Amino acid sequence: MGRPFFITMNTRPSLRLIPSTLLPLRGLRRAGVATAPQRRLLAVILTLLSLSAAACSPASTPAPFRPPTAQAPLIEPTFIIYPTRETILIHSTPLPTIVPTVDPKECSNNLTFVQDLTIPDDTAIMLGLVFDKQWLVQNSGTCHWNSDYRLKHIGGGVLGAPEEIALYPARAGTQATIQIRFTAPFTQGVYESSWQAVDAEGVVFGDPVYIRIIVQ
Repeated sequence: MGRPFFITMNTRPSLRLIPSTLLPLRGLRRAGVATAPQRRLLAVILTLLSLSAAACSPASTPAPFRPPTAQAPLIEPTFIIYPTRETILIHSTPLPTIVPTVDPKECSNNLTFVQDLTIPDDTAIMLGLVFDKQWLVQNSGTCHWNSDYRLKHIGGGVLGAPEEIALYPARAGTQATIQIRFTAPFTQGVYESSWQAVDAEGVVFGDPVYIRIIVQ
C-alpha cells in the first residue's frame, strides 16, 4: 500500500493538484511497477486534467452570417395552365314587325305624279304604232291601293286603250308604276289622253296623268 494522498477541488472551472498528489507518481517512477490502486488513481488524474483543459479553453466564436450579395435568379415556370372561361352566346330574337291595320273608312286617298318613265310629252310617233306609256306615281294617301282601285279615262282620246284599267296595287307611302298600251291614230296630228285614279266608291282622287304625242 502506498502513502495516503489528498485531492482538493475549487468551485472554479479549473482544477489544481496539491504537491502531495505527486508523491505516489514519484513512487511509481522509483518502484517501476504500478499497483491497481495507483493505476486507477492515474486514470482519474488524467481524466480530471483533460476536463480542466477543456473547461479552460476559450469558447469558439460562431462565424457571423453574411447574406449573399447577388439575388438568386428567378426560375420561370415552363408550363402555365390558364383557366378557361365559359363563353355564353346570347342569340337575340328579332321582334316581329307589326303592320298597323288601316280602316278603309277612316283613311284618305291621294296620288302624286313623280315623273314620266317612257314617251315624254311631244314625242313623235309613227302612224298606227303601238307603244307603252309609263308613269311613276306615289301613293301619298293613308289608304292602301288594292284590286278595287282603278285608273279611269277622263279626257282626250282613248288612243286604242280601254276606258278603265286596274290601278297598280301600292301600300300607303310607296311608289308605283302605271302602264297603259296605246295605239297611235292613222291620221297625223297632236293627240292627248288624260287619266285619273278612282277608289272603290267610284270617287276620283289625286293628280291626273296624261300623254301628248305628235303622230306623223
